[in-house]
Amino acid sequence: MPVWIDTHCHLDAPEFDADRDAMRERAARAGVVHCVLPAVAPANFERVRALAHRHGDSYALGIHPLSTANAQESDLELLDRALAEHRGDARLVAVGEIGLDHLVPGLDPLRQAWFYRGQLELARWYGLPVLLHVRRSADGLLKELRRVRVTGIAHAFNGSAQQASEFVRLGFKLGFGGTVTYERALQIRRLATQLPLQALVLETDAPDIPPHWLYKTAQERQAGAAQGRNEPAQLPAIAAELAALRGITVEELAQASARNAVAALPRLAGLLGR
Repeated sequence: MPVWIDTHCHLDAPEFDADRDAMRERAARAGVVHCVLPAVAPANFERVRALAHRHGDSYALGIHPLSTANAQESDLELLDRALAEHRGDARLVAVGEIGLDHLVPGLDPLRQAWFYRGQLELARWYGLPVLLHVRRSADGLLKELRRVRVTGIAHAFNGSAQQASEFVRLGFKLGFGGTVTYERALQIRRLATQLPLQALVLETDAPDIPPHWLYKTAQERQAGAAQGRNEPAQLPAIAAELAALRGITVEELAQASARNAVAALPRLAGLLGR
């Protein structure tokens, strides 16, 4: 059976409170051997660390752009302290989830940029890659990456082909997940099939970005249906659709995506025995 690495999964989310252990076991049975758990604010630093150790996974520490509205400037100091405290922890593999979000209304772009720059500097100081949140913000992210040279993963990538090429040129891998299963996601499906195979990693962003077979329409939700919860066990089925789009075998995609994940997050090599 192919083995998979879910490079972005919020296992600490409340959606998993009722069955977290069973959900992680389902993923393991499906061949998902490892999940990377990003933090979103200092309040969940310890939770993602504990869950990574509990399930044999890995974690990242960072301040999400959607958290910057309520973050204190001193939160950067808390992140610095946490990275220093756990720098010897092999399961700490990145700084993340960090980045810029220019889609959600009401967020201060200057405040987001301040936190983003500060976290890039911390990642460089501690020699860690980054997990980037990219939503209508690729150019702003790239501008800072040309100044602060770190690498990592551009999570849930949804930019242009030109932007994708620039991320790859700077040493980044691009994360693809449930969105590639939607026939109308033409740009993302095109990128996922035309980019070099060595540029791709796989992710779920669970419990978010469900594949098309879990998605509930707005009309269904208004009628009382709950939005389908994504989880790491969905990764092999998502990957099968991507493999078919690219015209390669599932085994080829599994091997390449795992190899790419380790290249993007080098500490995974020791955890996976590679």
